[in-house]
Amino acid sequence: MEPTLNPESGFLRFRIDFTYDGSNFSGWARQPDLRTVQGEIENALNEITQSNPELTVAGRTDAGVHATSQVAHVDLPQLDRFGKEWRLEDLTYRLNRMLDEDIRIQRITLAPPFFHARFSALRRHYIYKIADGKRQLEPLRRFDIAPYYRELDIDAMNSASKEVLGEHDFATFCKVGSTGTTIRRLERFEWRRDSENTLIADVVADAFCYSMVRTLVGAVVRVGEGRFSPEWLGEILAKRERVAETLVFPARGLTLIGVEYPPDSQLKSRAGNRSEERRVGKECRSRWSPYH
Repeated sequence: MEPTLNPESGFLRFRIDFTYDGSNFSGWARQPDLRTVQGEIENALNEITQSNPELTVAGRTDAGVHATSQVAHVDLPQLDRFGKEWRLEDLTYRLNRMLDEDIRIQRITLAPPFFHARFSALRRHYIYKIADGKRQLEPLRRFDIAPYYRELDIDAMNSASKEVLGEHDFATFCKVGSTGTTIRRLERFEWRRDSENTLIADVVADAFCYSMVRTLVGAVVRVGEGRFSPEWLGEILAKRERVAETLVFPARGLTLIGVEYPPDSQLKSRAGNRSEERRVGKECRSRWSPYH
């Protein structure tokens, strides 16, 4: 039986909020003989619970990508292996004692009814950091900032970013082999400079395809260095043909900083809406996607 929140199943669903430095991970998803975020957390959970837990995450991250506010859910037996109710603060503490320091569990809470870490999410928020020009990175900053040797025009980059806002088929910016629909709603794509002159992109969408953010960043950088006009981004988006791999920017500059969910009272209707969206997405994929 799949673990559910039904009382007769004997399982409860828990929400896990956590953070990680992705530098030394082969991405989120468990893979044989590779160190992954999912694998590390599931192994630690299993050692404590002896229940073969499986995590479902809000957004899978590629190798080298970081997260400061990642969310997952896990279904565990209603009682721990000693027949007692779960003490979630103790469980959080024990997990952090077992995990390496590049993963930290921030909190574990009992999930509300109908909560699903992936499908309940309304939007995901990433940032991408670039040190452009001749700036030298401090050693401790090299882990989450990508260097680029040319000076970049932030005004041109913001103009280009506006070309792809809204709901589109983002097949142009999704890695070949991406599963599911490539239709996404890009709600925010803006560039700014912080007090240290680091370029920071704020990127918000309902969901992202494989390598989508890093490819968008790479395309906008080409505009920022003067190779193309801002309108070029809209033109290649409309073609729905995968761009060259050379546009994909390094993973280390990318960080997931937030996942937004609706109020608990709206989770049930959200679950129904997402079921319909997934059905429609399959139909659109069969008609639109060049990879199917």
